[in-house]
Amino acid sequence: MSDQLYVAPESWRPWNGDAFWAGTRAPLTSSTGLDPAAYTNPDFFADEQVDVFEHAWVCVGIAQEAQIGRVLVRSIGRRSILIVRDADGTLRGFLNSCRHRGTELYECDSDVGSTLRCPYHRWGYGLDGSLKATPRFDDVPRDDFDPIEFGLIPVRVESWGVLLFACLDEAQMPLGDWLGDLPARMEGYDLDSWQMRHRQELDIAANWKLISENFQEYYHLTWVHPELAKVSRVDDHYRYQGSGMYCGQTTTPVSADDRDDWLSLPPAPGLDDSDAVSGRFVAIFPNVLLSVLPNHVFVMRLDPTAPGMTTETCTWLLPAASADASEDAFEPTRSFWLDVNSEDIDIVERGQRGLARGAVSAGPLAPRFEEPLHRFQRMLADLMTGADVDVPAGDDGTDAARLGTAVNPSPAAIDRG
Repeated sequence: MSDQLYVAPESWRPWNGDAFWAGTRAPLTSSTGLDPAAYTNPDFFADEQVDVFEHAWVCVGIAQEAQIGRVLVRSIGRRSILIVRDADGTLRGFLNSCRHRGTELYECDSDVGSTLRCPYHRWGYGLDGSLKATPRFDDVPRDDFDPIEFGLIPVRVESWGVLLFACLDEAQMPLGDWLGDLPARMEGYDLDSWQMRHRQELDIAANWKLISENFQEYYHLTWVHPELAKVSRVDDHYRYQGSGMYCGQTTTPVSADDRDDWLSLPPAPGLDDSDAVSGRFVAIFPNVLLSVLPNHVFVMRLDPTAPGMTTETCTWLLPAASADASEDAFEPTRSFWLDVNSEDIDIVERGQRGLARGAVSAGPLAPRFEEPLHRFQRMLADLMTGADVDVPAGDDGTDAARLGTAVNPSPAAIDRG
């Protein structure tokens, strides 16, 4: 993809008007999905890179990846950023551009020791972003040069649990407000202590939103995932979302009746009676999908590269107590998710082809199964139209909020009356 994204004139952008979002803004029971242009149009994609990814808290990796002495290189919208930990272990983020003549500092993740250095004229920066070295720059001194004024341009970066986030918009709400009650909802897992076990990248010929939306609903489960449906039964799915920029569901209990691949490892110690028997499936807007089981976490980070192409970075994490499990013990968990993900990839790529070649008008959402999509698409609408971000409220536990599901036999602690 070109480094320069084409931006269409305002008159070519129907998504700037209210009519484009009418089905999204409608109440759930009369709502529709997104217009096909949201998944296929290159001008929509270009605007989305700016309006969504350059204004949201975007997942850029796993917290454990950020280590002292190492730089991470990530793309957010049109921008490239660097992420480091300084000598005190504090996370720091910067635009990936030298303050001398703007040269890209790093192309990929690298070991850097204590100095970030430009490859062009060797200007050097500390891990706090301060300018430390300007070789031969003062051979003929300048009267107006103060190194303090030429540190790297900072970017907001924070971590929560196993995830690493960055935000280019200085005016955006704090990450804690973006996540809402999710940290409290999942505090029993002690996710800060979980360890990376395996990482794998996949290129998927589908728009990033199709991948996220597929993860958010279990309407397709019986037909697309017959094996998964044995251990994550449709009737065992319940609501799992409070206030925050995320969509959630839970499977309680996670069954091992017919297949126990994802339960083969020992569970994390200290889980309560609900976390110990449940799977939590959370899509944090915009681009990270988090599956938390009693004995492992599976993360899918989505990086859009074109309207119909996404790089998906899959990471498996284990609780500290079982992080050194043998490959034989870990393999069933890894292969289970690869099998499930392969089925999902096939169906979302098919969805992309249908949207591109058919371009039919968006259809109605199924209230019981696709409420998370309605929630997710409203978040998208807010950012794409420049509206104030309306952080969704939580479910209230009533019959109406459950939308046809039964009462969870083992609700999360935060959802108990």
